[in-house]
Amino acid sequence: MRYMIILRVTDRPDTPPPADLMEAIAKLGEEATRSGALLDTAGLAPSSEGTRITLTGGAISAMDGPFTEAKELISYALFEVRSKEEAVEWTSRFLKVHRDHWKGWEGEADMLRVMGPEDFTAPA
Repeated sequence: MRYMIILRVTDRPDTPPPADLMEAIAKLGEEATRSGALLDTAGLAPSSEGTRITLTGGAISAMDGPFTEAKELISYALFEVRSKEEAVEWTSRFLKVHRDHWKGWEGEADMLRVMGPEDFTAPA
């Protein structure tokens, strides 16, 4: 099963990310890649560089950021794992790395299962 993990920051220290945090993130990423679980990961630009496109009442509209949410999306990861529990474990490890290496950083991760064609087939 594939899972898209979207990391959000809810509170961030005024200091830049410590070097040991970046090293720990790289090490965890290498481990996840070697295991075959991690398919892709990247940082995301701030919402000030984004656009929200909506469909409401039949009309499509676009609104440039920044958006008013207090939480900022900062990165994503795409995992292919055997179970939801395995995806939770990798995601928890990523949050623990932040907790352990950047005091004062707080965040959350949305874990969404990516559906494939097999999820849309009609029963026989």
